[in-house]
Amino acid sequence: MPPAKRPTRKAATKRPARKVVKKAVKKAVKSTKKAVKATASAGKRSGPKQLSARHKAALATGRTESRHVRAYLDALEAHRPRRGRQRTADTVKRQLAQVERELQSATGFRKLELAARRLELATELETKQVRSNVSELRKNFVKHAASYARRKGIPKQAFRDAGVPASDIRDARIP
Repeated sequence: MPPAKRPTRKAATKRPARKVVKKAVKKAVKSTKKAVKATASAGKRSGPKQLSARHKAALATGRTESRHVRAYLDALEAHRPRRGRQRTADTVKRQLAQVERELQSATGFRKLELAARRLELATELETKQVRSNVSELRKNFVKHAASYARRKGIPKQAFRDAGVPASDIRDARIP
């Protein structure tokens, strides 16, 4: 690639007139003073904003509604039928006893695996024994779901897609 052409004459550099420079400096100083003044006033606090009693009540209502809807959806997810043969609490107890017996004579790496399996089975047994009361959660869901859906703009199809039975949606009167 050939070198770029150079201009034959030097371009004359213009200097701005003194008045123009003075105006630009004054303008810059003025805008700087405004910025300093704005930051100084921004630093002053007028105190914490007070919420009205009506606003506080609306916030509490929203928290209550969302808590009940979330609890019901979480319970549905936890108790959703899984594929394959279902394990009962008795089956888990038997497996846990088997792991305990094997753990007494195990050594090394096998002991580590059995300890992990024992923790897993104990957790599963606990969740099977402490089943949440889905009927109570359903009652609260039916009570609060319609106003929650209206406030958030959630259609009934979204609840169906999330796994809520049609009867619960109908009972809740979700629009």
